[in-house]
Amino acid sequence: MAPKHQPLRTALIGLSSTAATSWASRAHLPNLLTEQGRSKFTITALQNSSVEAAQAAIKHYNLPPDTKAYGTPEDLANDPDIDVVICNTRVDKHFETVLPSIRAGKDVFIEWPIAQDLAHADELVEAARKSGSRVGIGLQRRWLPPVLKLKELIQGGSLGKVLTADVSFYNGEEDPTVLPEKLFYFTEKRYGGNPIVILGGHSLDYIFSVLGNLVPESISSQMQIRRPEVKLVDPATGKTIKTVTRDTPDILHFTARLQPSQYVVPGASFHYVFRSGQPFPGTPTANFTITLESGQIQLTAGSPPGLEFAGPGQEAKIKVWRRGSKEAEDVEWKWENVNDEIGPIAAAMQVPLYAFADGKEKGDGWVDIEDAREIARLIDGFYKKWEQDGGL
Repeated sequence: MAPKHQPLRTALIGLSSTAATSWASRAHLPNLLTEQGRSKFTITALQNSSVEAAQAAIKHYNLPPDTKAYGTPEDLANDPDIDVVICNTRVDKHFETVLPSIRAGKDVFIEWPIAQDLAHADELVEAARKSGSRVGIGLQRRWLPPVLKLKELIQGGSLGKVLTADVSFYNGEEDPTVLPEKLFYFTEKRYGGNPIVILGGHSLDYIFSVLGNLVPESISSQMQIRRPEVKLVDPATGKTIKTVTRDTPDILHFTARLQPSQYVVPGASFHYVFRSGQPFPGTPTANFTITLESGQIQLTAGSPPGLEFAGPGQEAKIKVWRRGSKEAEDVEWKWENVNDEIGPIAAAMQVPLYAFADGKEKGDGWVDIEDAREIARLIDGFYKKWEQDGGL
């Protein structure tokens, strides 16, 4: 698709000065304000929960005083001078805030997850089909340098085809029975935003970008709530505000077969475990091991599934062991776009944002909503199976 005239007149939904999380300011805003980003985007409007909240954010982030402030999704959608809308609200607000802009035919970029549940994601897909709106989803980790390096190692062919893949992730919480009060929605399934959906979904997407997809009928899953009672605390004082009972699982385990391909043998097995909390001391938070015909590839990281969150000493490490060798070899990778302006979190988001702005074909640097819906559909299947099993 040919790119629209740049810079694109851009509206941000959810760039707040008071939000519980600051993803818009950490991952998106820095990319829009670089010299290259300014050539692709110009921030024309903000939409928050009220006009006053949008005005406060404009002032807080030192945006131009002529930046428009909107308090409703409908008012934003009705602005003919907006080319692209970027949504960073809480998950359960995605649907209601982007639907009017999609119906208006604007291009829209939504953070993952798409919406609070599969039904709402389906409705957004249908709205985009009818209006012709391009809708991108923030599944940026397919293009992280260590993930691309894994793909390169497999497709290089020197280790043969994939036989099995084993994945183990912890979400890195210091205490999985305690949450900041503003993240209460992690404990309630109806909000659609919790570690398995958010972090697990991100990890599954980049894993499948390396290995290919699963054979649907081979999937066997189990979810559990191991720690049902969660204390919601005031982060400033550490005092417990209240204790709630969660209805969101804190462990996901499933097995499946990988689709056979040029790089994967028929019947190759896949094993995945996601847990809340910390790993055993001295072991990595993330461990992704791929066994091939002539050796193994292993990616480990001391950070949660978002590999770009790694602090010093936690960076992703890749090792290759070749059959017949006594030692594994280290494989180097590096960030190409991390500098004084852009840290790893923003650098990870830069690829899909810029590819989306440049009008590249879906899959070429950005994930479209129909592709992302497959991850949502997979997770929805896990939940349905768990509910059939009694929700234990």
